[in-house]
Amino acid sequence: MKTMWAPWRIEYILADKDAGCILCKALSNKDNLTLYTGTETMVVMNKFPYINGHLLVSPIRHISTLDQLSKEEMGILLETVEKSVGILKNVMNPDGFNVGLNLGKVAGAGVEEHLHFHVVPRWFGDTNALTVFSDVRVIPEHLLTTYNKLKPSFDKLDI
Repeated sequence: MKTMWAPWRIEYILADKDAGCILCKALSNKDNLTLYTGTETMVVMNKFPYINGHLLVSPIRHISTLDQLSKEEMGILLETVEKSVGILKNVMNPDGFNVGLNLGKVAGAGVEEHLHFHVVPRWFGDTNALTVFSDVRVIPEHLLTTYNKLKPSFDKLDI
């Protein structure tokens, strides 16, 4: 039997799953991997990522569906997604991206009450297929190391 250690997962396993909206908490508590807070949008690192650099981009307003966004909010939200992709390109040099959102629990939304885009950098030969084949994820860099790489670029954003 092979063992893959992932001690950082225990925090997720033991966490109170009914403790409220993680994105609203991120807005009020800046020491939790929040990279950017603007007037309409925010960018938070996914604490339990698919791969390094996995970001969550959301409106500040606690809404759950696209039709609740004004046209202006929609534009600013997509601009924040675009800028986040640009920062990841410059800092982490990925070969591509998965960008999307899951609307509703049946669609895979882990935080269905607060709309958010996933921005996931991808590299040729990354190990993401392990999740499918053996229920394992490989995250080669510590979250805080990735945060420290990205934060200076997000500090320069003005959206």
